[in-house]
Amino acid sequence: MDWDNVRAFLAVARQGQFLGASRALRVNQATVARRITALEGALQATLFERSTTGVNLTEAGRRLLSHAERMESEMLQAEADLRQQDIHLSGPVRIGAPDGFTTYFLVPALNALLERHPGIDIQLVPMPLAVSLARREVDIAITLDEPEAGRVVARKLTDYSLGVFGSRAYLDRMGRPEMVEDLARHRLIGYVETYAFSSALNYVEDLLGGHRTAFECASAVGQVEAVRHGLGLGVLHHFIAAAMPDVEPVLPERRAQRSYWLVIHEDVRALGRIRAVVDHIVAEATQRRSAFNVPARMPKP
Repeated sequence: MDWDNVRAFLAVARQGQFLGASRALRVNQATVARRITALEGALQATLFERSTTGVNLTEAGRRLLSHAERMESEMLQAEADLRQQDIHLSGPVRIGAPDGFTTYFLVPALNALLERHPGIDIQLVPMPLAVSLARREVDIAITLDEPEAGRVVARKLTDYSLGVFGSRAYLDRMGRPEMVEDLARHRLIGYVETYAFSSALNYVEDLLGGHRTAFECASAVGQVEAVRHGLGLGVLHHFIAAAMPDVEPVLPERRAQRSYWLVIHEDVRALGRIRAVVDHIVAEATQRRSAFNVPARMPKP
């Protein structure tokens, strides 16, 4: 079987449509369709059921999928083996991560890596839009939970802490709460609960004492900007708030701790470009560990 045709098959199977596969492969849709037709002709089998909304694997397609994924694994291992002696690292590396981690840590942290390895192309995608390592939607995932199963390699990247914050302008205007009961007199910023993709995001109610949140945003970056612009008090990551001189902690004894996990698929762990990116992220996170996880403060007597 032609490997390019098999790659097209895998892309269509994972994306569920020809257009999405063409974007993933960076070729036009007609090329993808032509490769699928060629593969079906070579195998004398129909691999997809077409509809106006996309495609579904046929029984033959489902049987081929496991073989195609093994072929993909072998090709990735071959690439890793052949590049072991090649110091010039190149190619795409797609990272899926929560938006706050991506915006306030990952983007600035990757600058030195790209200077050192200009041939590596970084692609950042928000979680949870692309979270499947098994379907090769991302090469590296930064998750809030340790994966429980699958052919993946996971390591805890760092613990991180969160607290309650407000902008200096807001606190000057509305006053500074001295106890959790005072939060009832403030506009509070929270997460849209129905969009919480992990139980690790359930810290808002606890830290804000169960008081009503009048402004909610499904994006951590949106919550940060809402606090910065004085819309109210909200829960922010300490490592994010530390870089913002116009944002101040309130009720510092109220604190939550969570963890970031770095996860990759077993098949790509030996690829030089993947190793380089993983090692760089780990080193940067280790260097900033004290900023990620701020010690708890004792409440005022």
